[in-house]
Amino acid sequence: MARLILPCKGSGLARTGLLGLISSAPLQAPCCVSSLKHSAKNISRYRQSLNLEVSHRRNYRFPHPSLYRAKQVSRRFVCSVATESSPKQVEESKMDMPKEIFLKDYKLPDYYFDTMDLNFLLGEEKTTVYSKITVLPRVEGSPFPLVLDGVDLKLVSVKVNSKELKEEDYVLSPRHLTLPSLPSGEFTLEIVTEICPQKNTSLEGLYKSSGNFCTQCEAEGFRKITFYQDRPDIMAKYTCRIEGDKSLYPVLLSNGNLIEHGDLEGGKHYAIWEDPFKKPCYLFALVAGQLESRDDTFVTRSGRTVSLRIWTPAQDVPRTVHAMYSLKAAMKWDEDVFGLEYDLDLFNIVAVPDFNMGAMENKSLNIFNSKLVLASPETATDADYAAILGVIGHEYFHNWTGNRLAYNP
Repeated sequence: MARLILPCKGSGLARTGLLGLISSAPLQAPCCVSSLKHSAKNISRYRQSLNLEVSHRRNYRFPHPSLYRAKQVSRRFVCSVATESSPKQVEESKMDMPKEIFLKDYKLPDYYFDTMDLNFLLGEEKTTVYSKITVLPRVEGSPFPLVLDGVDLKLVSVKVNSKELKEEDYVLSPRHLTLPSLPSGEFTLEIVTEICPQKNTSLEGLYKSSGNFCTQCEAEGFRKITFYQDRPDIMAKYTCRIEGDKSLYPVLLSNGNLIEHGDLEGGKHYAIWEDPFKKPCYLFALVAGQLESRDDTFVTRSGRTVSLRIWTPAQDVPRTVHAMYSLKAAMKWDEDVFGLEYDLDLFNIVAVPDFNMGAMENKSLNIFNSKLVLASPETATDADYAAILGVIGHEYFHNWTGNRLAYNP
């Protein structure tokens, strides 16, 4: 993930480029002869005053040491009085500090998830999410409850091995769904929830902005979509079915390969995506809306042809030429340097102006803020082009170096 940082006037970032770290090329402000003359006069005046200050300090005799120490004590006393309330402020700041997490405190999950099948019914008032999870206990006959994370969710139903649970069979709190009594071996867990992406102003999980549905699940956004073990060491294979109004959301995207799509009654359509590689839930992504794409292909070193698409609002497609070049350059570099070949049939990039992060490395569906994808020779600087090349490469490289990693004791 890359956060978008816009430099303020006079800051170090403004002198080093768009992201400060991407490019070392300075951003030069326009200047003229008159301004240079004015600066030279100011420098001359500054040197004169500096010389006077140096001369004054050389000729100045400090008072007797005892008087100097007395002044120091007096100053310390004044400072102690002025900052008398600081202990309380320090305590408050400590309370606000993030909690330290140590590797020694890590505990293995009591249950693992093998597969995750999702079905989204996108609506204007609410979105219904169906999830079906294959659950494996870490220890056969585990007596431990299964605790699922969930925030701002309306629970509709829970089923274990196709049997619907009653309210007394689980414990629901504002942040968790706990299932205390479960089968001793492998079982399936089906959960139906309702969410309101239109009212999701946290911009975590699934939200709607400028007419498009979009997700941001890193670090803990997936728990705002459905109940799940929202931790990076829970790796599962995902399928995702998306259904929505075809006129409002002609493009339906998620992770992996598109394996099925078609029209439905009532002006709706659907798409089914399959990601055959296990991933943590923070890499799940969904985008639905009115977007158009720049299409290209990349031939891997083994001869496979990969489809590449960069999705943006229609008016921005002409400004994605450099982004496509950057993506292909990153794929080639990963092959040449590390022998890492892209492993799916399709790679999608989505660039929208109101994405809340700078960029996100979701498996095969990278999402960017437009500022880190769009460029044209008429308006973009060298630093802009360098930033796009660097950030697109950074997010693509996560496909092998980052996305597949989880703690393995």
